[in-house]
Amino acid sequence: MATQDELKQQVAQAAVAYVKGGIIGVGTGSTANFFIDELAKVKHKIDGAVASSEATAQRLRAHGIEVFDLNSVSGMEIYVDGADEITEHLHMLKGGGGALTREKIVAACAGKFICICDATKLVPVLGKFPLPVEVLPMARSYVARELTRMGGQPVLRDFTTDNGNVILDVHGLTILDPVATEAQINQIVGVVTNGLFAARPADVLLLATENGVKTYTR
Repeated sequence: MATQDELKQQVAQAAVAYVKGGIIGVGTGSTANFFIDELAKVKHKIDGAVASSEATAQRLRAHGIEVFDLNSVSGMEIYVDGADEITEHLHMLKGGGGALTREKIVAACAGKFICICDATKLVPVLGKFPLPVEVLPMARSYVARELTRMGGQPVLRDFTTDNGNVILDVHGLTILDPVATEAQINQIVGVVTNGLFAARPADVLLLATENGVKTYTR
């Protein structure tokens, strides 16, 4: 039986097949780290990368891959990242690593979003994993009250984002309409963004299973 790390490595290798050249958007987290290590083997093919976090930028540079500021590039063909949960409709819940805002921005600039996960992340309904919400520090208590009104139980994470903000992890939500919930939470004053990637879902899901990597598209 394959370990979770072996499954992550399989799916990272599968994602490299989508790398044709140009500048690659790269996500944050353990699965994305496996992708960075695989990307390093084909770095001669690409011009460089845009990173969704400081940690990702450091790992890319350590492999000798040039990291570009997003404002200096006109676009990217692909963005590759993991997810904490994903449905068969390719709606995702992300932000366990705290980089959700930058991930969402980089994903918005890419032509194709490729999500790489192991099979444990595929769920029928989002929300078992607590939903991260990035919040301006002065709005923390107000946003928490509004999230409670929506039926969630927000918990302050002991973490500061790369943007200098705080994260509320919202427990107890059953997210039946991810697009509507994403929009509703983003309308709360003081919210920077939340970890639902539904208005702009993944285009391709590469899912590592015991029987190899399965590909889902929308």
